Amino acid sequence: MSARLLGADDFAAPAELDRDARDHVDDVFRALAGLEESLAEPSDPAVRRVLPSASRDDHEIADEFRRLTEPDLRSLKVARLRTMWEQLSDEGAEWHVRLDEALATASALTDVRLVLAARLRLETDEDAERLHAEIDLASHAMDTDAHEDLGVDPERVWLGMLYQALTWLQESLLHCLMTGEEEQDV
Repeated sequence: MSARLLGADDFAAPAELDRDARDHVDDVFRALAGLEESLAEPSDPAVRRVLPSASRDDHEIADEFRRLTEPDLRSLKVARLRTMWEQLSDEGAEWHVRLDEALATASALTDVRLVLAARLRLETDEDAERLHAEIDLASHAMDTDAHEDLGVDPERVWLGMLYQALTWLQESLLHCLMTGEEEQDV
């Protein structure tokens, strides 16, 4: 979804997706139709997180900086997301990241996490703590069959769990890089 927000085409060819998956993807991205390629500050909070303004106070400077840098930045971010997509599309049950692709993959994970954070309305540490508490509550309720009386948004919990998983993946990847893993894959 991050690549689509940046104006890229779908990475998977439609023939690779079954009809239900294509319909679901179409429904999700139909909501994003009309995403303008303009260089003004984006109205979508997720895009603003991935492509922030250079200045909050001076719109003229922000617009000029965006005009000079955004097309290349979009291309770079889409290329990183495409690389990660290709890694995940490789055959096999494990995700292998080549050392020379590790930083690009970590950056792509950051962009996906920024989009999820915007959709989850995570602005502060307290927002993140509240989300983690909701996930813990939902997990406990599922373990005790009390999920009917839960009172939390299941979509928010699912997206939150995805956010947590991507955070763990990114931290693991960066840990491998920082500890000097000399292997070809991390």
